[in-house]
Amino acid sequence: MTQSPPRTRRPLGRTGLAIAPLVFGGNVFGWTADEKTSFALLDRFVDAGFDAVDTADVYSAWAPGHVGGESETIIGKWMKAHGTRDRITLITKVGSPMGEGKKGLSARYIPEAVEASLRRLQTDVIDLYLSHWPDPETPYEETLDAYAKLVKAGKVRAIGCSNLDADQLKASLAAAKDHGLARYEVLQPEYNLHDRAKFEGPLADLCTAEGIGVITYFSLAKGFLSGKYRSEADLGKSPRGERGVKPYLTERGFLILKALDEVAEAHGAKQAEVALAWLMHKPAVTAPIASATTAEQMESLIASASLSLGAEDMAKLDAAGAE
Repeated sequence: MTQSPPRTRRPLGRTGLAIAPLVFGGNVFGWTADEKTSFALLDRFVDAGFDAVDTADVYSAWAPGHVGGESETIIGKWMKAHGTRDRITLITKVGSPMGEGKKGLSARYIPEAVEASLRRLQTDVIDLYLSHWPDPETPYEETLDAYAKLVKAGKVRAIGCSNLDADQLKASLAAAKDHGLARYEVLQPEYNLHDRAKFEGPLADLCTAEGIGVITYFSLAKGFLSGKYRSEADLGKSPRGERGVKPYLTERGFLILKALDEVAEAHGAKQAEVALAWLMHKPAVTAPIASATTAEQMESLIASASLSLGAEDMAKLDAAGAE
Protein backbone atom coordinates (compact mmCIF):
# COMPACT_ATOMS: atom_id res chain seq x y z
CA MET A 1 0.00 0.00 0.00
CA THR A 2 1.34 3.42 -0.95
CA GLN A 3 1.82 5.67 2.02
CA SER A 4 -0.05 8.98 1.85
CA PRO A 5 1.72 12.26 2.60
CA PRO A 6 1.49 13.45 6.21
CA ARG A 7 -1.71 15.17 7.23
CA THR A 8 -1.47 18.78 8.36
CA ARG A 9 -0.50 18.63 12.02
CA ARG A 10 -2.15 20.65 14.75
CA PRO A 11 -0.30 21.64 17.93
CA LEU A 12 -1.56 19.62 20.89
CA GLY A 13 -1.82 22.48 23.33
CA ARG A 14 1.58 23.48 24.68
CA THR A 15 2.90 19.91 24.91
CA GLY A 16 5.31 20.34 22.01
CA LEU A 17 3.45 17.48 20.30
CA ALA A 18 1.55 17.95 17.05
CA ILE A 19 -0.99 15.52 15.63
CA ALA A 20 -3.12 15.02 12.54
CA PRO A 21 -6.72 16.24 13.01
CA LEU A 22 -8.19 12.84 13.93
CA VAL A 23 -7.34 10.44 16.76
CA PHE A 24 -8.03 6.72 16.50
CA GLY A 25 -9.94 5.49 19.53
CA GLY A 26 -8.52 2.23 20.85
CA ASN A 27 -11.48 1.31 23.05
CA VAL A 28 -12.55 -1.23 20.41
CA PHE A 29 -9.27 -3.17 20.36
CA GLY A 30 -9.77 -6.61 21.87
CA TRP A 31 -13.49 -5.92 22.25
CA THR A 32 -15.41 -5.37 19.01
CA ALA A 33 -12.22 -5.60 16.93
CA ASP A 34 -10.06 -8.70 17.39
CA GLU A 35 -6.27 -8.59 17.19
CA LYS A 36 -6.02 -9.25 13.45
CA THR A 37 -8.66 -6.65 12.63
CA SER A 38 -7.11 -4.13 15.01
CA PHE A 39 -3.70 -4.54 13.35
CA ALA A 40 -5.20 -3.98 9.88
CA LEU A 41 -7.11 -0.89 11.01
CA LEU A 42 -4.06 0.62 12.71
CA ASP A 43 -1.94 -0.04 9.62
CA ARG A 44 -4.44 1.72 7.39
CA PHE A 45 -4.73 4.65 9.80
CA VAL A 46 -1.02 5.42 9.84
CA ASP A 47 -0.59 4.69 6.12
CA ALA A 48 -3.22 7.37 5.48
CA GLY A 49 -1.06 9.94 7.26
CA PHE A 50 -2.63 9.90 10.72
CA ASP A 51 -0.63 9.37 13.85
CA ALA A 52 -2.47 9.70 17.20
CA VAL A 53 -3.87 6.62 18.93
CA ASP A 54 -5.85 6.91 22.16
CA THR A 55 -6.41 4.16 24.71
CA ALA A 56 -6.63 3.63 28.49
CA ASP A 57 -5.42 1.02 30.92
CA VAL A 58 -9.03 0.05 31.70
CA TYR A 59 -10.05 -0.72 28.08
CA SER A 60 -11.97 -3.06 27.76
CA ALA A 61 -12.78 -4.17 31.32
CA TRP A 62 -16.52 -3.82 30.67
CA ALA A 63 -16.56 -6.76 28.23
CA PRO A 64 -17.38 -10.22 29.63
CA GLY A 65 -14.23 -12.02 30.74
CA HIS A 66 -12.04 -8.92 30.41
CA VAL A 67 -10.04 -7.31 33.20
CA GLY A 68 -8.67 -4.22 31.45
CA GLY A 69 -5.41 -3.84 29.55
CA GLU A 70 -6.69 -5.62 26.46
CA SER A 71 -6.47 -2.54 24.24
CA GLU A 72 -2.99 -1.52 25.40
CA THR A 73 -1.80 -5.09 24.89
CA ILE A 74 -2.96 -5.17 21.27
CA ILE A 75 -1.41 -1.78 20.52
CA GLY A 76 1.85 -2.96 22.06
CA LYS A 77 1.87 -6.12 19.96
CA TRP A 78 1.11 -4.11 16.82
CA MET A 79 3.87 -1.58 17.44
CA LYS A 80 6.40 -4.34 18.07
CA ALA A 81 5.35 -6.53 15.16
CA HIS A 82 5.09 -3.72 12.61
CA GLY A 83 7.80 -1.35 13.89
CA THR A 84 5.38 1.55 14.16
CA ARG A 85 6.19 3.08 17.55
CA ASP A 86 7.96 6.08 16.03
CA ARG A 87 5.04 6.75 13.68
CA ILE A 88 2.41 7.41 16.32
CA THR A 89 1.61 9.75 19.17
CA LEU A 90 0.66 7.31 21.91
CA ILE A 91 -2.04 8.40 24.36
CA THR A 92 -3.24 6.40 27.35
CA LYS A 93 -5.00 7.06 30.63
CA VAL A 94 -4.83 6.14 34.30
CA GLY A 95 -7.25 6.30 37.22
CA SER A 96 -10.12 3.96 36.38
CA PRO A 97 -10.58 0.84 38.55
CA MET A 98 -8.12 -1.92 37.59
CA GLY A 99 -8.72 -4.36 40.43
CA GLU A 100 -8.62 -4.25 44.21
CA GLY A 101 -6.78 -1.13 45.39
CA LYS A 102 -5.85 -0.18 41.85
CA LYS A 103 -7.54 3.09 40.95
CA GLY A 104 -7.33 6.83 41.41
CA LEU A 105 -4.57 9.38 40.98
CA SER A 106 -2.48 9.02 44.13
CA ALA A 107 1.31 9.28 44.21
CA ARG A 108 1.32 5.70 45.46
CA TYR A 109 -0.69 4.27 42.57
CA ILE A 110 0.41 6.25 39.50
CA PRO A 111 3.99 4.80 39.33
CA GLU A 112 2.57 1.27 39.53
CA ALA A 113 -0.04 1.98 36.88
CA VAL A 114 2.35 3.56 34.40
CA GLU A 115 4.75 0.61 34.63
CA ALA A 116 1.87 -1.77 33.89
CA SER A 117 0.84 0.31 30.88
CA LEU A 118 4.41 0.49 29.59
CA ARG A 119 4.71 -3.30 29.82
CA ARG A 120 1.48 -3.89 27.94
CA LEU A 121 2.37 -1.27 25.33
CA GLN A 122 5.91 -2.69 24.98
CA THR A 123 7.43 0.79 24.95
CA ASP A 124 9.59 2.85 27.27
CA VAL A 125 7.67 6.12 26.96
CA ILE A 126 4.06 7.32 26.70
CA ASP A 127 3.65 10.49 24.65
CA LEU A 128 0.55 11.78 26.45
CA TYR A 129 -0.61 10.42 29.82
CA LEU A 130 -4.08 11.45 30.97
CA SER A 131 -5.91 11.40 34.28
CA HIS A 132 -9.00 9.46 33.24
CA TRP A 133 -11.40 10.81 35.88
CA PRO A 134 -11.29 13.34 38.70
CA ASP A 135 -10.09 11.86 41.99
CA PRO A 136 -11.64 13.87 44.84
CA GLU A 137 -9.55 11.94 47.39
CA THR A 138 -6.23 13.11 45.97
CA PRO A 139 -5.05 16.75 45.84
CA TYR A 140 -4.12 17.99 42.39
CA GLU A 141 -0.60 18.82 43.53
CA GLU A 142 -0.01 15.22 44.63
CA THR A 143 -1.07 13.90 41.23
CA LEU A 144 0.89 16.53 39.31
CA ASP A 145 4.02 15.88 41.36
CA ALA A 146 3.75 12.16 40.59
CA TYR A 147 3.48 12.99 36.90
CA ALA A 148 6.45 15.37 37.14
CA LYS A 149 8.59 12.47 38.36
CA LEU A 150 7.47 10.35 35.40
CA VAL A 151 8.34 13.13 32.96
CA LYS A 152 11.75 13.62 34.59
CA ALA A 153 12.37 9.86 34.37
CA GLY A 154 11.52 9.91 30.66
CA LYS A 155 8.53 7.59 31.00
CA VAL A 156 5.97 10.24 29.97
CA ARG A 157 6.37 13.19 27.59
CA ALA A 158 3.28 15.26 28.44
CA ILE A 159 0.24 15.11 30.70
CA GLY A 160 -3.45 15.90 30.43
CA CYS A 161 -6.82 15.07 31.90
CA SER A 162 -10.23 13.78 30.95
CA ASN A 163 -13.71 14.53 32.30
CA LEU A 164 -12.85 17.65 34.32
CA ASP A 165 -15.35 20.48 34.34
CA ALA A 166 -14.34 24.14 34.15
CA ASP A 167 -14.01 24.61 37.92
CA GLN A 168 -11.97 21.43 38.31
CA LEU A 169 -9.65 22.27 35.44
CA LYS A 170 -9.20 25.79 36.80
CA ALA A 171 -8.34 24.37 40.23
CA SER A 172 -5.78 22.00 38.71
CA LEU A 173 -4.13 24.88 36.85
CA ALA A 174 -3.99 26.91 40.06
CA ALA A 175 -2.43 23.99 41.95
CA ALA A 176 0.22 23.60 39.27
CA LYS A 177 1.08 27.30 39.42
CA ASP A 178 1.10 27.48 43.21
CA HIS A 179 3.37 24.45 43.59
CA GLY A 180 5.62 25.06 40.59
CA LEU A 181 4.49 21.92 38.79
CA ALA A 182 3.77 21.14 35.16
CA ARG A 183 0.08 21.54 34.43
CA TYR A 184 -2.44 19.57 32.42
CA GLU A 185 -1.87 20.66 28.82
CA VAL A 186 -4.61 18.58 27.16
CA LEU A 187 -8.26 17.96 27.99
CA GLN A 188 -10.28 15.01 26.75
CA PRO A 189 -13.97 15.91 27.20
CA GLU A 190 -17.16 14.26 25.99
CA TYR A 191 -18.24 16.48 23.12
CA ASN A 192 -20.14 15.97 19.89
CA LEU A 193 -22.89 17.51 17.81
CA HIS A 194 -25.51 16.16 20.22
CA ASP A 195 -23.74 16.40 23.61
CA ARG A 196 -22.56 19.99 23.80
CA ALA A 197 -23.49 21.52 27.15
CA LYS A 198 -20.61 20.06 29.20
CA PHE A 199 -17.92 21.52 26.98
CA GLU A 200 -19.31 24.60 25.26
CA GLY A 201 -19.18 27.74 27.38
CA PRO A 202 -16.86 28.11 30.39
CA LEU A 203 -14.84 24.92 29.76
CA ALA A 204 -14.18 25.61 26.08
CA ASP A 205 -13.42 29.24 26.89
CA LEU A 206 -10.91 28.20 29.55
CA CYS A 207 -9.15 25.80 27.20
CA THR A 208 -8.90 28.47 24.52
CA ALA A 209 -7.65 31.13 26.93
CA GLU A 210 -5.04 28.80 28.45
CA GLY A 211 -3.92 27.21 25.18
CA ILE A 212 -5.00 23.74 26.27
CA GLY A 213 -5.31 21.10 23.55
CA VAL A 214 -8.67 19.36 23.23
CA ILE A 215 -9.29 15.84 21.95
CA THR A 216 -12.95 14.88 22.17
CA TYR A 217 -14.35 11.46 23.04
CA PHE A 218 -17.75 9.99 22.11
CA SER A 219 -17.28 12.19 19.04
CA LEU A 220 -20.03 10.26 17.24
CA ALA A 221 -22.32 10.05 20.30
CA LYS A 222 -21.71 6.32 20.78
CA GLY A 223 -22.43 5.77 17.09
CA PHE A 224 -25.71 7.69 16.94
CA LEU A 225 -24.25 10.35 14.65
CA SER A 226 -23.33 7.69 12.09
CA GLY A 227 -27.01 7.76 11.15
CA LYS A 228 -27.47 4.01 11.39
CA TYR A 229 -29.70 4.20 14.46
CA ARG A 230 -33.10 5.61 13.49
CA SER A 231 -35.38 3.60 15.80
CA GLU A 232 -35.22 1.21 18.75
CA ALA A 233 -35.28 -1.64 16.25
CA ASP A 234 -31.83 -0.49 15.09
CA LEU A 235 -30.22 -0.70 18.54
CA GLY A 236 -29.19 -4.32 18.09
CA LYS A 237 -26.98 -3.49 15.10
CA SER A 238 -23.87 -3.43 17.31
CA PRO A 239 -22.76 -3.83 20.95
CA ARG A 240 -22.26 -0.07 21.11
CA GLY A 241 -25.86 0.47 20.04
CA GLU A 242 -27.09 -1.62 22.91
CA ARG A 243 -24.80 0.24 25.34
CA GLY A 244 -26.41 3.62 25.17
CA VAL A 245 -27.84 4.93 21.90
CA LYS A 246 -31.48 4.71 23.01
CA PRO A 247 -31.40 8.08 24.89
CA TYR A 248 -30.54 9.81 21.61
CA LEU A 249 -33.75 8.67 19.93
CA THR A 250 -35.62 11.89 20.73
CA GLU A 251 -37.14 14.75 18.76
CA ARG A 252 -33.90 16.71 19.13
CA GLY A 253 -31.86 13.69 18.09
CA PHE A 254 -33.92 13.26 14.93
CA LEU A 255 -33.52 16.97 14.10
CA ILE A 256 -29.75 16.50 14.30
CA LEU A 257 -29.92 13.47 12.02
CA LYS A 258 -32.00 15.46 9.53
CA ALA A 259 -29.36 18.20 9.41
CA LEU A 260 -26.61 15.62 9.09
CA ASP A 261 -28.49 13.93 6.25
CA GLU A 262 -28.85 17.23 4.38
CA VAL A 263 -25.23 18.31 4.76
CA ALA A 264 -23.95 14.82 3.96
CA GLU A 265 -26.04 14.66 0.78
CA ALA A 266 -24.82 18.09 -0.32
CA HIS A 267 -21.20 16.97 0.01
CA GLY A 268 -21.59 13.38 -1.16
CA ALA A 269 -20.37 12.30 2.26
CA LYS A 270 -21.52 10.05 5.07
CA GLN A 271 -23.20 11.35 8.21
CA ALA A 272 -20.33 10.26 10.45
CA GLU A 273 -17.87 12.15 8.26
CA VAL A 274 -19.91 15.33 8.60
CA ALA A 275 -20.21 14.93 12.39
CA LEU A 276 -16.44 14.51 12.72
CA ALA A 277 -15.71 17.37 10.32
CA TRP A 278 -18.00 19.60 12.42
CA LEU A 279 -15.74 18.93 15.40
CA MET A 280 -12.58 19.52 13.36
CA HIS A 281 -13.96 22.92 12.34
CA LYS A 282 -14.54 23.99 15.96
CA PRO A 283 -11.76 26.42 17.00
CA ALA A 284 -11.44 25.00 20.52
CA VAL A 285 -11.00 21.41 19.29
CA THR A 286 -7.62 20.01 18.29
CA ALA A 287 -8.95 16.68 17.06
CA PRO A 288 -11.87 14.33 17.67
CA ILE A 289 -11.36 10.74 18.73
CA ALA A 290 -13.27 8.14 16.72
CA SER A 291 -13.21 4.36 16.49
CA ALA A 292 -13.64 1.90 13.64
CA THR A 293 -14.12 -1.85 13.57
CA THR A 294 -14.25 -2.43 9.80
CA ALA A 295 -12.22 -1.34 6.79
CA GLU A 296 -15.25 0.57 5.48
CA GLN A 297 -15.57 2.53 8.71
CA MET A 298 -11.87 3.34 8.64
CA GLU A 299 -12.12 4.74 5.10
CA SER A 300 -14.94 6.95 6.34
CA LEU A 301 -12.81 8.23 9.23
CA ILE A 302 -10.02 9.02 6.80
CA ALA A 303 -12.43 10.85 4.47
CA SER A 304 -13.74 13.02 7.30
CA ALA A 305 -10.43 14.86 7.60
CA SER A 306 -10.69 16.05 4.00
CA LEU A 307 -14.27 17.30 4.26
CA SER A 308 -14.54 21.08 4.19
CA LEU A 309 -17.72 22.49 5.72
CA GLY A 310 -18.86 26.00 4.83
CA ALA A 311 -20.38 28.59 7.13
CA GLU A 312 -23.91 27.59 6.08
CA ASP A 313 -23.18 23.93 6.84
CA MET A 314 -21.84 24.78 10.27
CA ALA A 315 -24.78 27.08 11.01
CA LYS A 316 -27.29 24.40 10.03
CA LEU A 317 -25.59 21.79 12.22
CA ASP A 318 -25.16 24.21 15.11
CA ALA A 319 -28.83 25.12 15.03
CA ALA A 320 -30.02 21.53 14.87
CA GLY A 321 -27.87 20.52 17.82
CA ALA A 322 -28.47 23.59 19.98
CA GLU A 323 -29.40 22.69 23.56
